[in-house]
Amino acid sequence: MTVHEIKPAPKSMPDVQDRSRLRGHELFARCRRAPRSAFAIMAFLLLMSIVVGGRVLAAEPTPVAQVKSIAFLGVQFLNDHEAQEPTTDAERARLVSIEELFKSKLEASGRYKFVQIPADTKAKIARGAAMGNCGGCEVGYGEQLHSDLVAWVVVQKVSNLILNLNVYVADVATKKMTFIQSVDIRGNTDESWMRGMTYIVKNHMLGDRPL
Repeated sequence: MTVHEIKPAPKSMPDVQDRSRLRGHELFARCRRAPRSAFAIMAFLLLMSIVVGGRVLAAEPTPVAQVKSIAFLGVQFLNDHEAQEPTTDAERARLVSIEELFKSKLEASGRYKFVQIPADTKAKIARGAAMGNCGGCEVGYGEQLHSDLVAWVVVQKVSNLILNLNVYVADVATKKMTFIQSVDIRGNTDESWMRGMTYIVKNHMLGDRPL
C-alpha cells in the first residue's frame, strides 16, 4: 500500500480586495500619526520664530565700551542789553531747563553718559573765564574729571525777539572741537528755548556721526 504524504496546502496570496483593505488600514494608521508629527513640527517652528523674532525686535544695547562720557561745563547767557533789560528769573530758569533737556536726551540715546562734577569744580568754572575763551581750560576740566568729551552751551540774547543757541563739544584726548552747532530762536519763551535745544540734539547730535 502506498502511503502518500499529506502536505499542508500553501497559503494563498491575498487577493486585490485584501490588498486594498491592508493599504487602507496602513493609510489610516499614518493619518492618525500625522497630526502628532505636524503639531510637533509646527510647535518647533513657532518656538524658533519667537526666539529669532525676539532677537530682531529687541533693541540692541550699546556696548559699555562704546558709551562716551561727557563733562558738561554749564550754560552761559550773553545778554546784549543787560543794562537796559536785566536778566530775568524766567531766563535763569530756562538756562536750567535746557541743560536738563540736553542731558536727558543724550543719555536716553544710550550712547552718552554725564559725569558728576564736584561742587568745588563747579565753583571754579563759575569764577573763571567763559568756556571757549579760557585758553583751553575746557579740556583741562575734562582731563581732571576723566571724561571722553566736554560740552557747554551758550545762549545769546540779542533781543526778546531774537536769540541764538549754541552747543559746543570737544574731545579730551585729541584736544579738538568735534561739534559746533547754532540755531536761531524766535521769541523769548520757555517753548522757544526748549524747541531750539530739541532741534539741535535730535537733528544734529544723534545722527549717524558720533560726537
